[in-house]
Amino acid sequence: MHSPYPTIPPNPKLNKVLTVSELLGVKLPIIQSPMAGVQDSELAIAVARAGGLGSLPCAMLSPETLESELQTINSAIDIPINLNFFCHKTPKANTEAESQWLKLLQPYFFELGIDPHSISAGTSRRSFNHDTADVLEPYAPSVVSFHFGLPSSDLVQRVKNWGATILSSATTANEALWLEENGVDLIIAQGKEAGGHRGLFLNNELETQSSTVSLLSDIITKVSLPVIAAGGISTADGVASSIKNGAIAAQLGTAYLLCDETKTSQLHRDAILANESPQTTLTNLFSGRPARGIVNRVIRELGAISSIAPQFPLAATAMAALRRAAESNGSSDFTPLWCGQNTLGCDQISAYELTLKLASKL
Repeated sequence: MHSPYPTIPPNPKLNKVLTVSELLGVKLPIIQSPMAGVQDSELAIAVARAGGLGSLPCAMLSPETLESELQTINSAIDIPINLNFFCHKTPKANTEAESQWLKLLQPYFFELGIDPHSISAGTSRRSFNHDTADVLEPYAPSVVSFHFGLPSSDLVQRVKNWGATILSSATTANEALWLEENGVDLIIAQGKEAGGHRGLFLNNELETQSSTVSLLSDIITKVSLPVIAAGGISTADGVASSIKNGAIAAQLGTAYLLCDETKTSQLHRDAILANESPQTTLTNLFSGRPARGIVNRVIRELGAISSIAPQFPLAATAMAALRRAAESNGSSDFTPLWCGQNTLGCDQISAYELTLKLASKL
């Protein structure tokens, strides 16, 4: 009979065998990836109720919305939830770069009847700061994760003072070593197959990115911290394989995109279901940072990576205007269809059911 608290193979540098219960306070070694734009606390709560670690993407939430979501979670469950934040450096406005970007997109503005000078900034991507920490502190969250490195050392210490376990993404062994040196408790090995934004932060060289299996092996041999596998994992077999290969848990996002509790748009769902294996690529067109999504018209016509795209997150303003106009006409030509390379595990069921299904071969 399977134990509800799976025993994890020890990292060769660790002194004892660890359990997910000890590390994260959950029963199953399954973490739902935070997916901004397609989920809120409803998905995280469903995963948590099934025994996994649900995640809430917080980088695009206002302080008021963040507090509301925290209240919703606390009233629904008394189980750990992973609160995820970005910690990028906000770039200075660059008029020349913005002008070049708008010029490149001008034919699309004309086609959709948009005056580019009338575009207003949409929802911003906030970097974790003390104002956000002020909102979190009364709730003393038990798990906090970061993408694009870590915030300043004083913020890291502030989060630790609450008793929180800190996770962060590494896309190379060098990033993993940096995270270990700067105070994280667990490292997420984000392989290049993962959907959504790459977590790279020491450089922007896509040539350094490797597969999940290769990255997991490389990081495990070089750090003394527990490692989570992420990228291209969407089935029970994939979860079991990741644990067998030394990960303490598997983090999955794409598998949950079609679940009842997600806010994935119908256009996004249709793009996933249109092909048994949708073509995906890394692109910086939608935000200014490389992220994996399903290839659509704008990627085909402009190329996946553009040197003209403004720095993250400044590229998003113009693209969001095109997206809104196209989607109003039933088109996903300009929609960031974030998706990993493996959609085999995507299922149109509840996230509770899917989480149990993903754990069925442990």
